[in-house]
Amino acid sequence: MSYKVLIVDDSKLARMAVNRVLNVLYPDWARVEAASSEEALLSIEQAHPDIALLDFNMPGRNGLELAADLRQSNPQMQVAVISANRQQEILNRATAMGAAFLGKPLTEEALAAFLKSAVRALGGSAS
Repeated sequence: MSYKVLIVDDSKLARMAVNRVLNVLYPDWARVEAASSEEALLSIEQAHPDIALLDFNMPGRNGLELAADLRQSNPQMQVAVISANRQQEILNRATAMGAAFLGKPLTEEALAAFLKSAVRALGGSAS
């Protein structure tokens, strides 16, 4: 089954890095990119992604704030917050809202593990 992934990061380079890994792991999945929380919210209305990968540090609203909105409006959406900031408070907040936390630099192994978990949660086969 093919899924749609929303990649939100104010860094084009970071979005490209995530896309490179997705091309290896799930080349048939659709992707939607956004450079800010506001852009992400507009993209969600149009694209209806299944999975969201959110940078924590962005101008304006951060990834945790966006994750809270996404989980409230679409509880089935699988969400991961990505950050180099590994403070326990951020990990706890992500976990409390049902989002995964992935550290930067993002590794293929960490992203693969999250995506397999997301596919299982969405009712698909995590091959």
